[in-house]
Formats: sequence, C-alpha cells, structure tokens
Amino acid sequence: MLAAHSSSRHLLDHPLAPGALVQVALDPLVAVSALLVSTFAFGESFEGPYLILTLIVFSLTFPGSCPKGTSIRALAGDVLTSWLVIVALLLLIGWATRTLGAFDLRVIFAWVLATPVALFAAHLVMPVVLPRLLAAEGVQRTAVIAGEGELGRKLAERIQSTPYLGIRFAGYFDDRSPERIGGVKPGEILGSLNEVAEYAKTHRVDLIYITMPMASQPRILKLLEELRDTTASIYFTPDIFLFDLIQARMDTIGGMPVVAVCETPFYGINALIKRASDIALASAILALVSPLMLAVAIGIKLSSPGPVLFKQRRYGVDGRKIIVYKFRTMTVLEDGEVIRQATHDDRRVTRFGAFLRQFSLDELPQFINVLQGRMSVVGPRPHAVAHNEMYRKLIRGYMIRHKVKPGITGLAQVSGLRGETDTLDKMKARIECDLAYLRD
Repeated sequence: MLAAHSSSRHLLDHPLAPGALVQVALDPLVAVSALLVSTFAFGESFEGPYLILTLIVFSLTFPGSCPKGTSIRALAGDVLTSWLVIVALLLLIGWATRTLGAFDLRVIFAWVLATPVALFAAHLVMPVVLPRLLAAEGVQRTAVIAGEGELGRKLAERIQSTPYLGIRFAGYFDDRSPERIGGVKPGEILGSLNEVAEYAKTHRVDLIYITMPMASQPRILKLLEELRDTTASIYFTPDIFLFDLIQARMDTIGGMPVVAVCETPFYGINALIKRASDIALASAILALVSPLMLAVAIGIKLSSPGPVLFKQRRYGVDGRKIIVYKFRTMTVLEDGEVIRQATHDDRRVTRFGAFLRQFSLDELPQFINVLQGRMSVVGPRPHAVAHNEMYRKLIRGYMIRHKVKPGITGLAQVSGLRGETDTLDKMKARIECDLAYLRD
C-alpha cells in the first residue's frame, strides 16, 4: 500500500508492538519479495538496476498501512488503487531518468501483476493469523477502557477491528449500572471506576485508556492517582476526538504538550516530498503537452477576439489570494465581486471554448501555477474569490480546504463531482471530498 508519511503517532500505536512492526513491514516485504521472485523466474540477476528499484519500492511502500476496506471488494480496491499509484510514480521516475530500458519487460510485467495479488492475499490472511500468533507467543497485550461513552465505544471498536495492534480488549469500567448502559455485550462492564486499579493488578492489564469527558476532571485526577500503584501503561483520550478533526496529532511547545485539532497534512518532510513530486510531474506534463498548448493558443486567437489566457483571483493555501491561469473559453473575463458560474449551453462560452471545457484542456496552463508553487497537481479545486466568500457562509468547514494548496484535480473530481454546481448540495458533496482528502 502507498505509504502514509506522517510524523504523528496513532493513539493506539506502540513502537515495540509486534503487530505494529508487522503492519509497517508487510507491504515493503511483499512488494520486494514479489520483485525478487519475478527476477529469478525469468533468469535475471538481482543486481544493478533491480537493486536500485528495490530501494525505491521500499521507500514508496514504507511504512505499510492497514487498508480501510471493510469488505473483500473494498480491500481489493484499496490495494489496487495504491499499487497503481506506485506503478505510475515508478514509470515517471524511469521515464525522467531514461532507465526503463535497463529492465527485462517480462520481469516488470510479471511483478506489476503479481504484487497486488500478493498484497491482497497478505492483507486478507494477516488479520486472521496475526492475533492467533501473538496470543500463542504470549505477546498480546490486554487493554481496558475507563469510561463507557461514545468515545470509549469508538476506541474499543478501533482496537477490536485492528488486529495488527496485538491488543485484546477486556472490557469497560463505568460508574453507571449495566442497565443504564445500552449497546454493550454481556460481561463487557467489568466494574466501577473505583475497581480499575485493583483489576489491573490482579488481571495483568497492560493498557488502560481513560475516555471520560474532560468535565470529569476531578474524577480523572483521582483515578490517575490510584493507577500509580499499577504497572499498566495509561493513556488519556480527550473527548475532543469526538469532533471532526483534520490531521490531529500531539505536539509540544517548549516541552508543553498541545493537540493539533486542524492542521495541514503537508509539513516537514511531507511538504518537501509533495513539492518535489509536483515539480517533477508538472515539468514532465508541460514538456509532453507543450505542442498541444501551442495549438490551443492558436485556436483561441483564431476563434474569438481577446487574450489567450484568462487570469483569475482565487484562494490558495491558508486563504491567500493567488492568480490562476486558464485558457480563455468565454467572451467575458469576470473577476469581480459577483461571478456567474458557467452553465450548460452558456452563451458566454465560445464554440472552441466549449470544446476545451469538454476535455478539460482549458486547465493545462495551471501546470505553470504548479511550477510557481501556487498550486499542486492534486488537491481541492480552487474557486473564484467571489464564490469562496459566498460558500464559506453556507457550508460548515468550507475554509478548511485551504489548509493545502489547491490542485488541478482532486478527490471530488476523481469521484465524478465535476461540472456545474447549480445546487448547494452539489457543492457540499465536493467540500466533503476535499475534507476527506485532508483527513487521509
């Protein structure tokens, strides 16, 4: 699976957890092993370019990630999509470095086909096999949750649905009676909060997660004091996680812990990787389509009076205004306080402009914006300033999409949400896709 490079640690992760180590290493090992087998199957020596390819593949797939698919079909989709992205990146690297001819096409073809099958099988089998192996080896950790509320139930669900963690969920502690607590299985309420410490000492509990609301601070402090007499690892899960968080993570400022509630996914090394990939992709694409862009420019000049490029103010990263380039497709150049969206059979659109819009050729100059650093190849589509000012008042969380650079294409467009947004629901659907991109 495509690596999710991030400096943040998941709430449940542990650096020495065997399950976490398996999750981190599974994808790279499967991909590299498939390459090794494919190489030997066709009598090639595993050296030179294949060793370099191994290092690149390892860097692209490390650390591995647990697929989000909850069904076999969803799992297959996650694996295939991630693998296709990696293959596309490898082809781009090979084309840019002119090293594609250094490989046996039979080996590469077999490897590209075999790897997603092997990844699918590994992710299908591992959730079943790993918990049993961990239990048999005695390395599975036992966890309890103090506070049976919505947050506690979500945490328990995460533990039980993520076998890679190697955690066995024992149950909840809560001061309410089982009759007042609905939706829990028989035996999951292990006792009251006063009994957590004693239970941890007598039942070899390894992990205690406190999921009580922050309004219960006095009770939380009392519980923490009682748990000092145990050897269990203690985690406090603040109830801010009930909100819709964007790239939430723990951080410190001068040693003081803080929680990021809304942050960009591209910072530090992630920002460098994103920028480098944008420059490489934009440069390659512009080199390939420059003859086409010249032809389009000539077509615009011959078909209607006016400039070739349409320059419009739009919001960029952090809500800063940027100038976005497009091939002109209309007889007007609107960039004021009120802008009327283009509609089907809009009379302002020229005949040649309609052709450009049909195949999204009018967006090609935005690869220049990518090289300038104003935009990214992938990200939320930028909207005109006038439209931003309107929708930020109508759609909750609209401006959060500006935590990243706007893109030439995004999750909304890939999901089929293209064209005119003539209703508020259509725009809401696009914004939800944009926020999903930021979360993941």
